[in-house]
Amino acid sequence: MADFYNKEDKQKLMRELGIKNPMAIPKIIKIVVNVGAGEALTNKNAIEKIQEQLELISGQKSVITKARKSVSAFKLRKGVPIGVKVTLREKKMMNFLEKLIKIVIPRIRDFRGISEKSVDPHGNLNIGFYEQTIFPEIEFDKIDRIRGLEVTVVTNAKDREKGKKLFQILGVPFKSI
Repeated sequence: MADFYNKEDKQKLMRELGIKNPMAIPKIIKIVVNVGAGEALTNKNAIEKIQEQLELISGQKSVITKARKSVSAFKLRKGVPIGVKVTLREKKMMNFLEKLIKIVIPRIRDFRGISEKSVDPHGNLNIGFYEQTIFPEIEFDKIDRIRGLEVTVVTNAKDREKGKKLFQILGVPFKSI
């Protein structure tokens, strides 16, 4: 697996976290990119458009997610397509993460940093984007509708602090307090 951080970064992470065994360093396991599409209940073409855009963004085939249970208040039946997701691993994951940190996040308007609350108690990073147009692969003229998406970076860090340190070393811009 191609590492995004170099030997010096690994040593710095080991020092800061007080880890003696190099195999115990927190690592990124996978990245999940998810788009929920409530509009898919009324617009049947929405899922296909979202799938096409997500495949452009991630460079990998996407999977349609279906409702797990019926909810009458939302006119939702079990098994109806309601979203699209992609799970990235290894080289594609590292390429996507590098693109996210160096290209996509700096393109966000009025960006002041990612909240530290975005790192959950298990050390995973969750970022929500309001529009898919911040990704360079999406041409604004060719989209039918602006949609949001969620990116979850899953790590094997045991807690929030270890996960946060890992993301800081990788260059994720957190808000300064």
